[in-house]
Amino acid sequence: MNLSDNVPIAVFVFVAALLQVTLVASLDVAGGTADILLLSLLAIALLRGAVAGAVAGFFGGLLVDVMTLDTLGVTALLYALAGYWAGRYGETTGRDRAHAPLLAVLVVTIAIAFAGLGLHFLLGEDVSARRALFDALLPGLALNLLLGGPVWALSRTVLRRPTTSDRVAEVQLLG
Repeated sequence: MNLSDNVPIAVFVFVAALLQVTLVASLDVAGGTADILLLSLLAIALLRGAVAGAVAGFFGGLLVDVMTLDTLGVTALLYALAGYWAGRYGETTGRDRAHAPLLAVLVVTIAIAFAGLGLHFLLGEDVSARRALFDALLPGLALNLLLGGPVWALSRTVLRRPTTSDRVAEVQLLG
């Protein structure tokens, strides 16, 4: 993998983190918010694999932590784990299946909510389990499932790898 393969991923993660912090986090729908960065990381992980998903998750989470002045590294850790496991799911189960992106969104959104609650509890921060797991999780999950399809389609367009038809064909010498 060369550097030119990673530039679109870095730009995609940066834009998603910026949109998440500036625009999407302030849009509260029925008590929950969508997570555009998480959806973008899942798409990267399913398209490019576990390592790319984990690295993108770490740096995307670190950007969110720095931009929101939250506890440094919490979101980075959660998103790195989410990117890794979604990438492993894509590598082992079949990223070509139509239900793979929505299933990944469903499972990872719930897992992030529980893991985030547990991590904040271990750090001694005051977090309401009722707010995190009941009041905000269901609306956030519904929003993530609604936005998962468009983010998946956009990421497939932006992050697609060049196919053999896109490359210049080699000239074969006869004789």
